Amino acid sequence: MLQRLYINNFRCLENFELNIKGMPSALFIGKNGAGKSTIASGLKVLQNISRGINRMRELDSLKLIGPKDFTRRRYDVPIRIEIEVLLKEKLYKYVLAFDLPEKFKELRVFEEQLLVSGEPIYSRKEAQVTLHTSSQNREAQFLVDWHLVALPVIQEQSETDPLRIFKTWLARMIILAPIPSLMTGDSNGETLEPKPDGSNFGEWISGLLSRYPAAYTEVDKYLGEVMPDIQDFLNEPIGKDSKSMIVRFEANNATLSVDFESLSDGEKCFFLCAVVLAANKFYGPLFCFWDEPDNYLSLSEAGDFVTSLRRSFKNSGQIFMTSHNEEGIRKFSNENTFVLDRKSHLEPTLVRLLSDMSVQGDLVDALIRGDIEI
Repeated sequence: MLQRLYINNFRCLENFELNIKGMPSALFIGKNGAGKSTIASGLKVLQNISRGINRMRELDSLKLIGPKDFTRRRYDVPIRIEIEVLLKEKLYKYVLAFDLPEKFKELRVFEEQLLVSGEPIYSRKEAQVTLHTSSQNREAQFLVDWHLVALPVIQEQSETDPLRIFKTWLARMIILAPIPSLMTGDSNGETLEPKPDGSNFGEWISGLLSRYPAAYTEVDKYLGEVMPDIQDFLNEPIGKDSKSMIVRFEANNATLSVDFESLSDGEKCFFLCAVVLAANKFYGPLFCFWDEPDNYLSLSEAGDFVTSLRRSFKNSGQIFMTSHNEEGIRKFSNENTFVLDRKSHLEPTLVRLLSDMSVQGDLVDALIRGDIEI
């Protein structure tokens, strides 16, 4: 479970710290441009690094992090990301910092460190990486290209290696800002690592059901609750290694088969939600950050949608959301709602728990009036 996130000098986030220890779910609210999606952007940097994209030039080409991401072009202060995660009753702390020396066009890894329960696993200063072996009181050092993050480079020793445990958790983070028009249901392979826009949804559900066949029941159960006329869904072969999802509906003794691609945006989000719930149950506990999960839903559907996600992650895993939907916002309490505020584009994002603020009257009404400021 994520316990702390610290980001400095990255886009609109300066000295930005979230302490979310013990929160299975949390909501981030605030005006457009306040920095809600930037939190997800910082997490995506770590996620992609753990999935093997560790060259700064490539991360920049994917628009994840680059020279333009220094806050107001302040190159004298490194971009810094710190994350603390409780995994198997041990606290993992990972620190990653980038700088841009004079005449450099590509970011350089300035500092990197992984600690478990306070003990260093490895540390790095510019090009030099030090591996710490506390049980034998030995250290090993090697040099790495200073434009490469070391985390994916260091060899894992076993299935129980803390490095493997941490990298797997990072890689399997679910960070979503889906674009339903890109969700086709087609697949040319299998994965357990969804893309934020949902464009590899077909590969994700194929990977889930291939590795965990019992997950079908979990997916089908949720879909039956939100779409009572659904009969089932199938992955039909359309080539040697390709499949396409077909969804079948039944009502009044009649049936209808629909290509997944032809479903509405909201219905595709129902499928996405079902797979998130099943993934957390079968290969979790997982961390999920979903940027506006209720974006494509009607007011009558949004509240139940958010409640289903929160309920599923209550005792296992962790889910963070952003929302502008009044029904979604009402499903959270003051104790797990964070308000983000930014006075202008020349000032950094500020964040406070709603329970630490004074809000007059109904929260949603106050948001509509624009009366909430930090």
